Amino acid sequence: MKIFKVFIPLLLFQIAFLNAQNALDFSIVKATESCSIVIDKKDAKVVEIAAKMLASDIKNTTGKTIKVLNELDDNIILAGTIDNNKLIENLIKSNRIDVSIIKNTWERFSIQVVKNPFKGVNQALVIVGSDRRGTAYGILEISRMIGVSPWEWWADVTPEKRDEIILSVENEVSKEPSVKYRGIFLNDEDWGLQRWAALNFEPEIGDIGPKTYSKVFELLLRLRANTIWPAMHRSTKPFYSYPENKQKADDYAIVIGTSHAEPMLSNINTEWNHETMGEYRYDTNSEIIKGLFTKRVKEAAKFENIYTTGMRGEHDSPMIVGEDDTDQQVQLLENIISDQRAILKKETKKRPNTIPQAFVPYKEVLTYYQKGLQLPEDITLVWTDDNYGYMRQFSNTEEQRRSGGAGVYYHTSYWGRPHDYLWLNSTNPVLMWEEMSKAYEFQSRNLWILNCGDIKPHEYNIELFLDMAWNMDAFDKSRSIRTHLKSWSAREFGSENATEITNLMFENNRLAYMRRPEFMAWSQVEPVTKGGETELTQYHYGDEVTSRINAYEHVVETTERLYNTISESRKDAFYQLVYYPVIGASKLNQKWLYHYKNKFSAQQGKASAHFYGEQSANAYNRILKETNYYNKTLAQGKWNHIMTMQPRFLPVFSKPVYSVVDSKEKPALGLALEGYEMEVNHDIVNSYADVLPVFNSYTDNHYFIDVFLKGKGNVEWKAIPKNDWIKISETKGVLTNESGKQQKRLWVSIDWDKVPKGENQKEAPLGHDFQLIPPSYKVNSAIDFVSGDHTVTIGVSVYNPKFEALEDFSGFVEDKGFVSINAENFSRKVNGLEASWELFEGLGYTGKVITALPRSVNSETDLKLIQQNSPLLEYDFYAFNFGEVDVKVQAVPTHANYEGRGVRCAVAINDAEPVIVDFQTFGRSDAWKQNVLKNASVQSVKQIVNKAGKHILKIWMVDSGVMIDQILIDLGGWKKSYAFPKETIKK
Repeated sequence: MKIFKVFIPLLLFQIAFLNAQNALDFSIVKATESCSIVIDKKDAKVVEIAAKMLASDIKNTTGKTIKVLNELDDNIILAGTIDNNKLIENLIKSNRIDVSIIKNTWERFSIQVVKNPFKGVNQALVIVGSDRRGTAYGILEISRMIGVSPWEWWADVTPEKRDEIILSVENEVSKEPSVKYRGIFLNDEDWGLQRWAALNFEPEIGDIGPKTYSKVFELLLRLRANTIWPAMHRSTKPFYSYPENKQKADDYAIVIGTSHAEPMLSNINTEWNHETMGEYRYDTNSEIIKGLFTKRVKEAAKFENIYTTGMRGEHDSPMIVGEDDTDQQVQLLENIISDQRAILKKETKKRPNTIPQAFVPYKEVLTYYQKGLQLPEDITLVWTDDNYGYMRQFSNTEEQRRSGGAGVYYHTSYWGRPHDYLWLNSTNPVLMWEEMSKAYEFQSRNLWILNCGDIKPHEYNIELFLDMAWNMDAFDKSRSIRTHLKSWSAREFGSENATEITNLMFENNRLAYMRRPEFMAWSQVEPVTKGGETELTQYHYGDEVTSRINAYEHVVETTERLYNTISESRKDAFYQLVYYPVIGASKLNQKWLYHYKNKFSAQQGKASAHFYGEQSANAYNRILKETNYYNKTLAQGKWNHIMTMQPRFLPVFSKPVYSVVDSKEKPALGLALEGYEMEVNHDIVNSYADVLPVFNSYTDNHYFIDVFLKGKGNVEWKAIPKNDWIKISETKGVLTNESGKQQKRLWVSIDWDKVPKGENQKEAPLGHDFQLIPPSYKVNSAIDFVSGDHTVTIGVSVYNPKFEALEDFSGFVEDKGFVSINAENFSRKVNGLEASWELFEGLGYTGKVITALPRSVNSETDLKLIQQNSPLLEYDFYAFNFGEVDVKVQAVPTHANYEGRGVRCAVAINDAEPVIVDFQTFGRSDAWKQNVLKNASVQSVKQIVNKAGKHILKIWMVDSGVMIDQILIDLGGWKKSYAFPKETIKK
């Protein structure tokens, strides 16, 4: 028998409580009895809906039917809203419960056990809400306590079966939500949600209608959200074209708003008829436009709404005006807002400053606002990200005093340039946390909306976003996201799998942060371009393409293994929440990565090009297979048509073409070395491509050699090191035309205990070229590759000096003409007068970034004051060369917090005067496009390394909140690569 006894504070998922008192047990279901849920029929409809949802959850958990009543029973859950439930009012008047702390507050609730509350009632679990949503959230909190996931229906998280449910309940009172209005925007629904609703879930109307919205609203209630911006593409009829939609929203207590392109709840995309209404231009056609606004306000006035004010053009485009004059555009927009408020006043019979309104300074509208647009202060300023997860700006100190406050419109799905990401959820949760915590710090607390596309597969990020909006206090550190994800994983899939699932998703997010899966074709949109050349190097720094292939292969293996350990009742849920998104990201990456390997191998004449082409095709076919399973088989076809593997049919989703090497030559051994684009040419004596990069004892490098088949047939090969300190991963083998056996990658490393030491000196001589190392420090040897009667010699050079200055040195050393540093591995940090450097976990190329906090600290640009007062990072490094160097700093490509602030730090080597580095981009510049495609902003400054030996790289805060990821000090040896080489830290 499974008995479920829970002490509330231990299982509540991201909820804050006040005034905890001694716990009392309450039995929801026991072997011989169960409770009833009692509500008042005069209470809000959402209270009845929530009560029935809880009753259903209890039945799905225990098999026991729970009644929802309007009269007393002997063991009850009593739920109601202050002033709307007679039984609760009796308890208040008799001082059996005290609700003074939540009365007249926003969406709060209390939960407590009351013994013998009424005659004939043994006990009651009393849930009181400050308003209708507060009551609903309180009721559904019981569902969370008994282990029911908010994704019970939307991701088939089947409740775990229990025989009994006993709650150990304290007298608890929830805090007010951190954000007043919290919700989602259904957008770009053409390829998923709309098709699924029209063809599967709601075929009777062939569209997203009241039946679909009821399920969406139920999800929002479970996630403690209260707002929706409905779907608005042409594929979907306007929300208000189905009268039942708005009534359903009110039944579920969901507030209706609309996007930046839909003023006054109107859907311009589908409601504006050019033939009957003329041109959508306010300067020439204002009366018709005002007529549309008036019609909408009349039909929506009695419901809860947030009216979007202002105006943009059709199809998410700029507003059309007579002249391209910013001042005229600003004036026109001010007139539009004034007219809109007059309509609101007339049709609602309320003062405009009492009606929730939003103004979204999105794209060109932000420019108008920055140019002086005067906005009534009661309208909420809704700041937006740049469509790729980086907030454009926030309210400054003056704007934070506006009575309407501020909000956030944020994307985890986007259609537009430089490239869409409509298929998978590829926004890093820690980035979203960082930007939302910044929004919260700058008082954007009135409205948070997440553009989550089709809902699926954005489940986790939706819940995280709304949990933060509900209780931001629970997310005070970056590691809070790992804690949240682990709790989420444990709730959905059991504590035994939680840590591994969390690690898996963090790695998947890290790889997607380096480049989103949808960006892997190196193509762009608006206009759509074909796949381009990858920036990932295949012959420097261990081969970035292969390294990424291997990283994703590990992710795939882990996901498949975990899937086999998940209980049968949760396998469908795991597939939706973890398996498909991770496998999809992995295989879309591998499809393109193997394509690049295929093309590069064909250029080198490798027979293995065919194998890479096959692997690319296999990855494409795996995506096809998994998508078909999602739609056709998963949950007995419940989700048929919800998942499309190629939204907008962009080139990145297509099956790549492949290069073929059709050689009729006799079989021969080919060699290709790390560091060279071409193969070793056997016919040229002293070919420059026949020497491996120098091995450095201070960084303990290893390099690859590819042995590959040329022509058709079999080739035997041997690798014979000329010294015992040369280690090779394999020393012999056979290459054949069999798929996967045409090539072998060997790894060469050094046994440093056996290499002769160089001369003992205090430190390196003054500046020697690393590739022309003095003989006293360099040991040369070779590896002979023998195939039949043919021998190719590959040079091996090791750098193995003995410098006294490096014996106790802890820091970074030059290797192959550069020093590579992960920013979190500083040697020292010095706090400033008002700020300090802090670590954010789960973000950046390395999974960690370093940032200066708090963000409210003023910027400092005076170089003397920077050195005196700003927080400082120091990195010890040792150079073997000297002269002018490039210091390249890679930062997370955020924007300035508001006008007058920047995205800057200051850099110097040793005691040089600091140089300010600026990462800010503006508009949709080419620099911004590359930054968001790569999730990195790299800026370079010149510095002087005045001698070989020890040095200190210094980085100061100029603007707080700048997140530094990696650093490269290029002394002339760095070869172009997508990411900086692995850090050259002294071993």
